[in-house]
Amino acid sequence: MKPIWIVDDDQSIRFVLEKALLRENLPTRSFTNARDVLSALNSASDEGDERGPQLLVSDIRMPGGSGLELLEKVKQKYPGLPVIIMTAYSDLDSAVSAFQGGAFEYLPKPFDLPKAVELIRRAVEESQREEVAEERMADAPEMLGQAPAMQDVFRAIGRLSQSNVTVMITGESGTGKELVARALHKHSPRAKGPFVAINTAAIPKDLLESELFGHERGAFTGAQTMRRGRFEQADGGTLFLDEIGDMPFDLQTRLLRVLSDGHFYRVGGHSAVKTNVRVIAATHQNLEQRVKDGAFREDLFHRLNVIRLRLPALRERREDIPMLTRHFLQQSAAQLGVEPKRISDAALVWLGQFSFPGNVRQLENLCHWLTVMAPAQVIAPKDLPPEVGVTMGVAGEVARPVPVAVDAAKEHPPEQVQEHSSALIAAAAASASASAAGRLPPISDGGWESGLEADAIALLASGRHDVWDELTRRFESRLILAALAATRGRRIEAAQKLGIGRNTITRKIQELGLE
Repeated sequence: MKPIWIVDDDQSIRFVLEKALLRENLPTRSFTNARDVLSALNSASDEGDERGPQLLVSDIRMPGGSGLELLEKVKQKYPGLPVIIMTAYSDLDSAVSAFQGGAFEYLPKPFDLPKAVELIRRAVEESQREEVAEERMADAPEMLGQAPAMQDVFRAIGRLSQSNVTVMITGESGTGKELVARALHKHSPRAKGPFVAINTAAIPKDLLESELFGHERGAFTGAQTMRRGRFEQADGGTLFLDEIGDMPFDLQTRLLRVLSDGHFYRVGGHSAVKTNVRVIAATHQNLEQRVKDGAFREDLFHRLNVIRLRLPALRERREDIPMLTRHFLQQSAAQLGVEPKRISDAALVWLGQFSFPGNVRQLENLCHWLTVMAPAQVIAPKDLPPEVGVTMGVAGEVARPVPVAVDAAKEHPPEQVQEHSSALIAAAAASASASAAGRLPPISDGGWESGLEADAIALLASGRHDVWDELTRRFESRLILAALAATRGRRIEAAQKLGIGRNTITRKIQELGLE
């Protein structure tokens, strides 16, 4: 790890911080003035980034240049380097100047040593996360996909490349909504500005307002300093609001105001703050339905829903699974420092049959698992994890794939997928045994009918009493979607091909929620 640079003309402060950080196994390098720091930064830049600092902790008032001047010069050359400003003069102007200059945090003296060390550690961890994210962004392709549905997404990103318009990204969890948001930012006129992401569902309601809009000193218990929110941090760039459908209703009103005129108030503040931010929102929920339920403001929905990009689920782009699998296996091997594993065509067939309710994220995690757990360099079907649905036959051979129903997988949360798959496989095996004994009519070998029968058995075994309606709904949905895809959305032509009436297909589309 790169060292933490401490800049202070007070020897006792340097000594105390050095010893405290050394006990935490955090390397340090100390300076007495800003001039020496700038000289060392120039030398580190010439000799390689590894000689530079991980974090800069600087006093404000020093001979030979103030900490605020140092902060300004450092941020010009190293905008991503976190800087913590210390001062014995705890006045408002110093705090405001520090944050306006881009300081990570403001630390008034005298400070509590354990709290100071905790603050430094938090800044180091955030710095390291940013470095990892930047390396991944630089080394890996932005997005992968040859399926027509993904090509449509790529074309949309290209068309939006010179636009600042608000974009709403929809799609199931794990489809890569943040990757699309980053791509939209990277190829936009705001590419040189910051990209700031926040998951509104992951932050408690009481803290979300402060996270978004910042707070003034003393705004609430524990608010010892003024803090900039995500809107201020993203000024001149892009703010990505993930899982926007989970935002509390009262905060939706404040968000609408910012989107309308670019002004907001920090928590506890009395002066309006103006920001110039492009907002990209994302959700896996049906926002139209949440608007009808009164859980989401209709005016905010229309403000966010200027351009909508829908990301396909992985089961809708199965032709991309082999390419993505090989890419993630290479990526996992590089991260772990091991030889990349190869995957057999037979194992890829199995993966192609799996519904991947967790989408691309689940495939990536599966490849991490295989890199660690698969015993051989070439991954065979028997090496795949249980949730994929691999089962062994009587003679020890791998049985044929049992398709996992797409909609059934969607209705089960991820932690139930393995249990659901195992039950389905057992049911299918029991069905095959009964068929061989003459108690049931034989099912076709590997066709969709076998998957339908296996799903029916699994649903019946679960104790449900709407199996007929459920499977009929899935069957009709697939038929109508296939017909609409074949006719490029022309309903009358799709109805003719299916042999049903125009009114019937319109009614079914509404009943099945296919709008």
